[in-house]
Amino acid sequence: MNPIQSLIRNLANQYGRSRENLLPVMQGVIQQEKFLSEYSMIEIAREMDIPAAEVFGTATFYSFLETKPAGKYIIRVCKTITCAMKGKNQLLFAIQDMLKIKVGETSPDKRFTLLETNCLGWCHKAPAMLVNDEVYTEVSPERVREILTKYMNENN
Repeated sequence: MNPIQSLIRNLANQYGRSRENLLPVMQGVIQQEKFLSEYSMIEIAREMDIPAAEVFGTATFYSFLETKPAGKYIIRVCKTITCAMKGKNQLLFAIQDMLKIKVGETSPDKRFTLLETNCLGWCHKAPAMLVNDEVYTEVSPERVREILTKYMNENN
């Protein structure tokens, strides 16, 4: 049994093998592997006895379930109308200019991935963004440069 199969078996043992436990198992794989590979989705389907199409459909439906390799730091910028009205586009331009990547891309050094996502739940403090699990609100282009510099200066 390879490491992915062991991980999925352990997660299925922990959460259960019924359909309602699919998301926790998928999230557990992402926590360990950083994304859901095609192989891991097939193994989840096999281990949980769920059609592979259902696993793939679930993975592609939810924006926080990555299905391709991402950088160490995943930057998610809220794309709702509230954030757009409060300067989301200027925020994206500043990030793209600083990291030299576009939305949906990962930096060549594999440190940063830039994504847009639907509501982060911080409309009252727009524009909002996440870097991995860290929430940043009322982010200006100047502040985003400070935030990203902190991550750029971290080791590894």
